[in-house]
Amino acid sequence: MTDPDALDDLPCVMLVDDEGRSLDAMRRTLDEEFRVLTADGAEAARERLAYHDVAVILCDQRMPGTTGVQFLKEVRERWPDIVRVVVSGYADSDDIVAGINEAGIFRYVLKPWVPEHLLTTVREAVRARERQLELRGYGGDARLAAPLPPRRRAERTTPPAGPHDFARLARAPGSPLDAVCDLATRVARHDLSVLVLGESGTGKELLARAIHHTSPRAAGPFVVENCAAIPDTLLESELFGHKRGAFTGAVEDHVGLFQRAHGGTVFLDEIGETSPAFQVKLLRVLQEGELRPVGSMRPLPVDVRVIAATHRPLEDDVRAGRFREDLYYRLAGVTLTMPALRDRAGDIGAIAERLREDVCRELGLDPAARRYAPGALAALLAYPWPGNIRELRNEIARALALAHGPAIEARDFSAKVLAGQTGRDLAALSISAAGAAGVLLPAHGTMAERLEAVEAMLLREVMLRHRWNKSRAAQELGLSRVGLRAKLLRYGLEDRSVPPAAANDTAPRAGAADPE
Repeated sequence: MTDPDALDDLPCVMLVDDEGRSLDAMRRTLDEEFRVLTADGAEAARERLAYHDVAVILCDQRMPGTTGVQFLKEVRERWPDIVRVVVSGYADSDDIVAGINEAGIFRYVLKPWVPEHLLTTVREAVRARERQLELRGYGGDARLAAPLPPRRRAERTTPPAGPHDFARLARAPGSPLDAVCDLATRVARHDLSVLVLGESGTGKELLARAIHHTSPRAAGPFVVENCAAIPDTLLESELFGHKRGAFTGAVEDHVGLFQRAHGGTVFLDEIGETSPAFQVKLLRVLQEGELRPVGSMRPLPVDVRVIAATHRPLEDDVRAGRFREDLYYRLAGVTLTMPALRDRAGDIGAIAERLREDVCRELGLDPAARRYAPGALAALLAYPWPGNIRELRNEIARALALAHGPAIEARDFSAKVLAGQTGRDLAALSISAAGAAGVLLPAHGTMAERLEAVEAMLLREVMLRHRWNKSRAAQELGLSRVGLRAKLLRYGLEDRSVPPAAANDTAPRAGAADPE
């Protein structure tokens, strides 16, 4: 019987991993765009490679019998046209560093991998293979000698918004993120460099993707590099490429990320972690619009837009001499700051709903059947989220994987999240049909009791969003300060560490200090 895979015209990607769950997760992430083959080890992969035209192979580093790098060395010798990617949880492993050159590894993917990163890596690998096959007739160093021609500015047109536009940044009406997205939308139309600041896990890469996909460069590549994840000795080669023989282990020409992004956007995450020596080389590329691969005597023109990001206070680093001032001003054509999740508590409901749907799809679960049970969203609202959206996503993924039933219960969250409830029993609350907006309704009680419970939740949400500033909260709610204070006392909310009580649950208590 003919293998149905042979009838599919999509690029073929092979996944090699001895862990079945990891294979399934990667397959579900990739199978909408690629024809995916899986193998539970090197032997099974060899058998399938003999019968299939594979474009890209992703291989786990830690497997019984052979490492991913060892197997990819064999793939390079027997099937040199296949683009090779290694998956590992150890960025600075000596085997990985050596394998980048010895096995001709295109990229490596760090665990725990993010679906968007995985998809981007495979897309870039497929494009690199197509480019390699196109240039095969131009000589051994054609990939470095014949970059894509510069794109004329007049040829660029802004495409319609797509799945990676600013709608992907989940938020509630009136969110502090609205001002950031408004500025980013206006910046996207112009070919300016952008510097994105913010704590880790706040969504800086999502913002960068939205800028790219709503810009005139949207039809071009969007490539990502985490500057903190690669040893400094390899970062120049990874970004700018190298010539065969440029250094020990450089056994073939390597096309850097800037060339692969020609006509598109390069996102440099954690730019503040780079060394002064690398900063000088990056500055020249940005100033001159050309790069020189390691070991090459000829500069090559390159047309890219750079979006950089960091969690570090770069202005402080500039004053302290840790970051070049001229590079800072070259990168910071426009500076955008992503607010921490604790500063946008009103968005937690909308973000939690989006993450629930996304994680359900990744785990192969039905989002319609895996909703939040009574009290679950209230537990999320009561936690300060020092790890921001990344930590929130991990908690939701954990809860979905370990849930005692089809619904997500508060007890399915980790102990640190539950500690944010200050011991209050939130089981009397349930999520309404408008869960995306974070509205909580009591499951039992009279009409008056239920309305008072909703009022208590609303008061806490507004107070959190305004950082317990009573004047601003009262203005938003249309109350006087005296009226707001009376309601806070009624529901026991003067102590900001206490979650909102249901009606008649808590006796009034003495008020706390009144922040202005």
